[in-house]
Amino acid sequence: MRFRKESKRNNNFLDITPIVDTVFNLLIFFAVSLNFISTPGIQVNLPKSTAQEVARERKDLRVVITPANQLYLNEKEVDLSTLRKSFEEAAAVGRETQVLIQADEQVTHGKVVEVMDLARNAGLARLAIVTQQKSDQTKRR
Repeated sequence: MRFRKESKRNNNFLDITPIVDTVFNLLIFFAVSLNFISTPGIQVNLPKSTAQEVARERKDLRVVITPANQLYLNEKEVDLSTLRKSFEEAAAVGRETQVLIQADEQVTHGKVVEVMDLARNAGLARLAIVTQQKSDQTKRR
């Protein structure tokens, strides 16, 4: 009687598909999270809030209001008429453009509302007020 010899070939191999998937997921996570880093520029003391961070997109318009009531649109100083025109142009391109208002905590409420009204009248309905995250010590009080 003849028995077949089992081949001593080792068919075990390392499947790297899960490793590659994990690496790609990490890459995507870090690429997306880097878009949320605030750009340094005009220094304002933002009001404190416990609210979650708003996702920022590239087509967003960032309006900065300094304590001296100076207006900056995407880090360029503007006046109210230029700001209105910029809002109207952005609304013509796409109404999904978000306006991020970054006002110093010393700026009056009326100035912030004035900028919000300009955006709404131009047709931009997505408005967000940028705040600074409260620290753990402030939250406990």
